[in-house]
Amino acid sequence: MHELSITQSVVDAVCERAAGRPVQVVNVRVGILTAVVPDAMRFCFDLVTAGTVAEGARLEIDQPAGAGHCRACDTEFTLADLILLCPCGSADVDITSGQELQIISMKVG
Repeated sequence: MHELSITQSVVDAVCERAAGRPVQVVNVRVGILTAVVPDAMRFCFDLVTAGTVAEGARLEIDQPAGAGHCRACDTEFTLADLILLCPCGSADVDITSGQELQIISMKVG
């Protein structure tokens, strides 16, 4: 479960930036192509925030869809998973969205 290590890194960064102030909300962007399961991340968040300034904080997850650009036919298309094939059949694809893994904001009290 890689969600645990990812969530631990997020909480470490949030707690460091909070500088002792209680954290109320953490907003993250986790693209669908990262293979991070939002429910697993929420579960891990509750575990790793225990005893920190982020204990009891709410985790809000924005999960942008995957998107790609085909260099062969110059088409933009949606990617539901990491099978990088354009509808035209080409595998000459650039991922343009869906791999994000970012802390967007946090609210401290």
